Amino acid sequence: MPKTPHADAGSVIGSLWMVLAAFCFATMGILVKITAVKFAMHEYELVFWRVSFAAVVLGVQAMILGRSFATNYPLAHFWRSLAGTISLFMFFFGLVYLPLATAITFSHTSAIFLAIFSLLLLKQRPSALTWAALLVGLVGIGLILRPSVLGHGLLPTVIGLASGAIAGYAYLQVRELSLLGEPSWRIVFYFSALASLLSAVISSIKGWTAISAEMLPYLLGIGLSAMAGQLAMTHAYKVGRKFMVSALGYLVVVLSTLYGVLVFGEILPAMAMVGIVLVIVSGILASKK
Repeated sequence: MPKTPHADAGSVIGSLWMVLAAFCFATMGILVKITAVKFAMHEYELVFWRVSFAAVVLGVQAMILGRSFATNYPLAHFWRSLAGTISLFMFFFGLVYLPLATAITFSHTSAIFLAIFSLLLLKQRPSALTWAALLVGLVGIGLILRPSVLGHGLLPTVIGLASGAIAGYAYLQVRELSLLGEPSWRIVFYFSALASLLSAVISSIKGWTAISAEMLPYLLGIGLSAMAGQLAMTHAYKVGRKFMVSALGYLVVVLSTLYGVLVFGEILPAMAMVGIVLVIVSGILASKK
């Protein structure tokens, strides 16, 4: 009888692909913030440029390889894609109006909310380690909230944190779809397609910014860095050690903090920095199982 592979089997070197993914995602974050500030582009346009690139590439690749777009779970895909799209809108709003490290950290609270939703919706019994991760994470969020509200206002802070909560729900749906046998490319494609459609509609109502030659490197950079990060992360989870990969994923918070300091001169209060560290520790603990 064949043995089941160990949950953390994989290559240490392969896990290092997550370092590249973290660099790509942090680069995407700073490019979004620079583009919003430099060219006054709103978050819906930025989301469109972020996801349309992936939708086109994945769609063309699927047609070339003869993959089927048909699914037995269209409603499940719709709710997962809608949750992911709303979360992305909120995340990009946070990137524009919050310090880069704060916005990125809020988005990474998704691991904490995933554990909460697993408890509330799936009635899964958390382990002692998961309870510890939740407690540490909630304390970390609490430490970030006060200086964020005082420094940047209640609305951006609430929206930034909500992006992590809704992303946690979206990841729960991704897990359920994966267990139903849906391939990852189809899950990402339908999400990218719906996000492209909704962001295009809202941008058409709100108004598009005229694209200039000066903007193109930034917009292409957002799409390319996001796709490269997604590919590197997927490969890391495929060939690396899952716990190590998950822990290395939090390098994006560290890199975003450095980017924020170097590019925008963002210096976070000591309380917020402690909170960020606790959220990172919580995420790593939550991924242990």
